Amino acid sequence: MNPDSSFQNPAAPGDSRALKGKRGLQRLLNACRYSYDGLRSAWIEEDAFRQELLLGAVLVPVALLLPISPVERLLLIGSIFLVLIVELFNTAIEAAIDRHSFEINPLGKRAKDVGSAAVMLSLLFAAITWVSVLWSRFG
Repeated sequence: MNPDSSFQNPAAPGDSRALKGKRGLQRLLNACRYSYDGLRSAWIEEDAFRQELLLGAVLVPVALLLPISPVERLLLIGSIFLVLIVELFNTAIEAAIDRHSFEINPLGKRAKDVGSAAVMLSLLFAAITWVSVLWSRFG
């Protein structure tokens, strides 16, 4: 077999790439649309995501206006983005579990509880980060 043959037929039978759809710029455009759809769905369906996003909409400008170093600013803003990212993962886990069944299943409950714990830890991390930076600068 020619080692370059995979370049001639990138979506050979049995290759998962055959199921992924477009490539190149169209793939990038599709990915952006799917991301937008996910953010929109989270905004519409998830109270916690809306609350955290609104909190971020207040705190990110505050972080940009504070007289702090770029690294401290990055920590403050990054901690907010981390909360949003973890909340999106938690929402995805919950949706996948609920798609399978609305019955209370021990494994489904554990998955949802662990996702919730991840959100709580990200919020705790954000709070500690903000308190630490603000305390070291202004305390």
